[in-house]
Amino acid sequence: MLGSISPVGEASRNQRWWLTATAYAAASVTAGAFLGLLLGSLGTPAFTAVPSRVRLMALCVMAVLGAAADAGVFGGRIPSWHRQVDERWLTTYRGWVYGAGFGAQLGAAVTTIVTSASTYALLGAALLAGSWRGGLAIGVVFGAARALPLLLMAPVRTADRLYAVTRRVADAEPLARRLTVACQGALAGVALLAAVTR
Repeated sequence: MLGSISPVGEASRNQRWWLTATAYAAASVTAGAFLGLLLGSLGTPAFTAVPSRVRLMALCVMAVLGAAADAGVFGGRIPSWHRQVDERWLTTYRGWVYGAGFGAQLGAAVTTIVTSASTYALLGAALLAGSWRGGLAIGVVFGAARALPLLLMAPVRTADRLYAVTRRVADAEPLARRLTVACQGALAGVALLAAVTR
């Protein structure tokens, strides 16, 4: 995806990168916000009667399971369907159209391949928030985080630079996985601490 929507790729298709990237980011944040709002709203009647301590413990358990899954404790891949965004859009539609389409699909969390169990922890957190406001905030942060990697492409103006950036991103994947596991562990710790001090 990063290689597809870059200033180099957009120039080759006579598109404006800034417009495509803006549409992508806006759609990603909007889709994340909608998903979070929906889950938070669904969680409102289901979890408002459940004590916050119990909800925090459930979040702790989800984060621990997510960290374990991402660390490979359970072996194999996490549950996901195997669908990617349709790259044919790049040559069929205007940049802002496929930018918005790709951003919306990625911001919606589960409409493409889910590569980390942290995505499911996010969905659970939005549901357990027990309020539309909490779910909305979680969704906005997720959608924004899905759009941030696109900013890595902003200074890329040559094919050599594009290759270097995409190579660096690929090389950083093991570190990113370890950081994801660590962040889920930290989330579990914070949720546990909050639960026991209530």
